Amino acid sequence: MFTLFLMPIYALLLIYIIKRALKWIGTCISPLKAKWFTIIFSTIISFFAVSPLIAFFMPNVGSITRIVRRISTYWLGVLLYTVIFLGFSDIVILILKRSKFISKKLAVSKRAFIVLGICITLAISGMSLYGRINASIIKSKSYDVTIDKECKAQNKLTIALVADMHLGYSIGLEMMQDMVNKINNMNADVVVIAGDIFDNDYNAIYQPEKIIDCLKGIKSKYGVYACYGNHDVEESLLVGFTFKSIYAASGKEMDNFLKKAGIKLLRDESVLINDSFYLIGRVDYSKPGKEEKRKMPIELVNGLDKSKPVIVIDHQPRELQELADAGVDLDLSGHTHDGQIFPGNLLIDFFWENACGKMQKDNMTSIVTSGVGLFGPNMRTFTDSEVVKINVKFNSTD
Repeated sequence: MFTLFLMPIYALLLIYIIKRALKWIGTCISPLKAKWFTIIFSTIISFFAVSPLIAFFMPNVGSITRIVRRISTYWLGVLLYTVIFLGFSDIVILILKRSKFISKKLAVSKRAFIVLGICITLAISGMSLYGRINASIIKSKSYDVTIDKECKAQNKLTIALVADMHLGYSIGLEMMQDMVNKINNMNADVVVIAGDIFDNDYNAIYQPEKIIDCLKGIKSKYGVYACYGNHDVEESLLVGFTFKSIYAASGKEMDNFLKKAGIKLLRDESVLINDSFYLIGRVDYSKPGKEEKRKMPIELVNGLDKSKPVIVIDHQPRELQELADAGVDLDLSGHTHDGQIFPGNLLIDFFWENACGKMQKDNMTSIVTSGVGLFGPNMRTFTDSEVVKINVKFNSTD
């Protein structure tokens, strides 16, 4: 319903962009004021604009579907920066017209209009290109954590944390191979995946068997564990909005994918690793899937020996105080993407207590990763794709 409400606004925005672009192009190159160019240009931009809708209704017919879906993700990023820079230019023009910094005649001159258009075009192109390149680069990050408990047989633990791979039309084998290499370089004792392994549609994954073989190459002492996120369900999305029930669940193909890859999925359940520490994986807050309801933090730790370290994997960094009160020592999450693209990176802190990075909550440490993959626009601006190494040191209180 909300999507239908946005459609008229989207259409008006598109008309505004096309008109502004045609005016600038015609001013720069007079012959392109012709009707034939207006029709061709408007048709091309309109195709990009409706590509998300085409991709939504288009059946999965191989490479054609993949191309259209990728076009739609690039378009969303380009559209965002077109709106931002066009809006900024309108504000600049308004200020120049009303100020005395330059003459009003110069502010509305043809030369000023052309120069402003060139600046806007370069800004949109530069930001979009930077975002696309930056999204393909996975960085390594490290945090040090101290837990005031004894961990039997070891006084330190190395955890490799990843999240938000969003395997699908944008993220595939190449990124996964880079991710696995970085994980293996960390010599982790245990590897955890904090949800959003898939991007709502298993059929969107190209060469899934090769990706499974790649993930089987993850090396760790105690294995690889995961929880599901809000996108690890079979669900139809149109520019991020869902058209199905909140109780959408993961498909059998998703579950089998993890089993084949040697990844242990934890659904509101705990495992005692090496008789030394507990690892708990939560079902997602927004899309609990088959479980339909997820346990409260106190229920998760009920019956556990809390003299041992308790580590939780929870896709969304929620209920931090409740987890701390329940005796959890380390909470590992993703979901936020650290805002992923500007200006999201500036706004994300308003929505989450710990939007990204490390935060202390009483005796519990919360660590949120910006993730490996992407959701929506196939870009990252002023945020990083990352694999996180967590160096845990145990201090016995005895």
